[in-house]
Amino acid sequence: MVDLTTTYLGLKLRNPLVASASPLSKKPEMVKRLEEVGVGAIVMYSLFEEQIIHESRELDYFLSRGTNTFAESLTYLPDVGTYSLGPEVYVENVYQLKRLVDVPIIGSLNGVSTGGWIDYATLIEEAGADALELNTYYLPTDLDMTSAEIEDAYVTLVRDIRAKVKIPIAVKLSPYFTALPNLARRLVEAGANGLVLFNRFYQPDFNLETLEVVPHLVLSNSNEMRLPLRWIALLYGRVEVDFALTSGIHTTEDVLKGIMAGASVTMLASALLESGVRRISDLLHGLQEWMTEREYESITQMKGSMSQQAVGAPAALERANYMRELGSFDDSMLSARYERAHLNAASKIDPFWGV
Repeated sequence: MVDLTTTYLGLKLRNPLVASASPLSKKPEMVKRLEEVGVGAIVMYSLFEEQIIHESRELDYFLSRGTNTFAESLTYLPDVGTYSLGPEVYVENVYQLKRLVDVPIIGSLNGVSTGGWIDYATLIEEAGADALELNTYYLPTDLDMTSAEIEDAYVTLVRDIRAKVKIPIAVKLSPYFTALPNLARRLVEAGANGLVLFNRFYQPDFNLETLEVVPHLVLSNSNEMRLPLRWIALLYGRVEVDFALTSGIHTTEDVLKGIMAGASVTMLASALLESGVRRISDLLHGLQEWMTEREYESITQMKGSMSQQAVGAPAALERANYMRELGSFDDSMLSARYERAHLNAASKIDPFWGV
């Protein structure tokens, strides 16, 4: 039996499959089921900075409304002893889940600014969370804001939260940075124990009938893992931090590639939403089978074996080889596509580039 254990954020996990932040963790029975099918750890759904600020302002409104008029107005104030804010419910859920399952529970805070809302990092720690994931993303629309200012804000946020908690911190980043390696190093210096690459965003769409901006949920596919795969392979061994690969993990091969690039864990959300939590069992079986056939003894033995520092042609990771890729699309392949396109046209099947 091969050894699937791995270490992530100082936590020993029974395998490298982690359920990333998703609606699944809102249901205790689903969290229990994830543990039963063998998941290594669970990242809770995110608690948003905007949610905390909104709830705090709402409470402040109720507590101050009417207090400068008549004393009788106090009777319509909510009972502070029973008034439950959304953020407090989140913290209570962390507490309950830690008593429901034995696998590590990682809290998730989503925000970018420093301030009073990050006090919830302490509450999440006190509730028993094994680690904290900072799900950071800021969409700059201000023409005067520079990239350096945005990166400084990220680093300040990590430093401020590191000063409040002792549990490990992972930072979930987007790929939209000009100098990602430098930012990665700065975040580690500020106190990050792990980097999660990369955040996946759901872009809005336009409804042409109602002329409204609408949400449009599209689940990931395996092709999306190539971007985090490449960056983890580039950064592994150069930045002293644990890496988690997220976005596009669906198959056993995806997991293996992530580990070989240098990831300590691979995170799944879309695969579980699409195929159900039993997908964890299938992936674990696939890992055991593949590693046994190729005489790998452990995840540790495999980790980083395809990173930049381990492969013979590191330039393939450093540079997008457009000429080589385009050259691989040779005349025979192009001719085959033309032929298929004509056949599709003859049978009224659309189209050329969609085949």
